[in-house]
Amino acid sequence: MGASVRSAARSGGRRGRTRPLSEINVTPFVDVMLVLLIIFMVAAPLLTVGVPLDLPETDAQALPQPDQEPLTVNIDGQGQIFIQDQPVAMDALLARMSAIQAAREDDQIYLRADRTLDYGRFMQVMGALNAAGFGNIALVADQREPGG
Repeated sequence: MGASVRSAARSGGRRGRTRPLSEINVTPFVDVMLVLLIIFMVAAPLLTVGVPLDLPETDAQALPQPDQEPLTVNIDGQGQIFIQDQPVAMDALLARMSAIQAAREDDQIYLRADRTLDYGRFMQVMGALNAAGFGNIALVADQREPGG
């Protein structure tokens, strides 16, 4: 896999004698690296939360992460509501969240909202979450860059 043999006739030596070629064959290494690059390019967008939002920034420290996957409600800039990454209408939000709360042990929920969202819409969703039984609502924001 590493060294190949070059004919001595091509290298100026006597005819019929061979000597080992001491160059490294990097083709398999490049092939593996390109496959890994493609895998990471495909997998990286899947690691983020499904709804793209322009979150506000804060100087507050991040909360400790729970052991189970957190329940996240997202509100985009147009006011569309998502539970995790599934869209839901405002009039169905209370019923869906009440059903989810009945099946969960804790009342922790993460609320992510776009910074351009109307404050009234944000408060409607927050009120519906509270009415559904979620008393521990954590607001999600991006960490502000130092000196920014």
